[in-house]
Amino acid sequence: MKVGVIIRRGLQAILPPLIFLLLTGYFIWNALRGEHGIQAYQEQLTLRQQAETALKNAHQEQDIWRRRVAELSEQSLDRDILDERSRAMLNTSQSDEIIVPYGDHDHLY
Repeated sequence: MKVGVIIRRGLQAILPPLIFLLLTGYFIWNALRGEHGIQAYQEQLTLRQQAETALKNAHQEQDIWRRRVAELSEQSLDRDILDERSRAMLNTSQSDEIIVPYGDHDHLY
């Protein structure tokens, strides 16, 4: 009977601190590596920085396209430059024009 009492007293002495240590370890682990812990917070900050960079790049590209579209208005188009560019792109000419051939590596633009 004395062995059972010694075991029971030993468990009563060891069990509460052991449970406390296990709970403390559980909460520390979750604070560091859990779903809402420090490591997850750092990952969220990284994702936020990437999203802000992507948003900044999207705004810059949007500004570029807005400027290009604004340049397509009738007031900003010069008919002579438009005609010149379309002929250069399509490689065409009219019968009364003088054609000056360029080499393969010489570009007009």
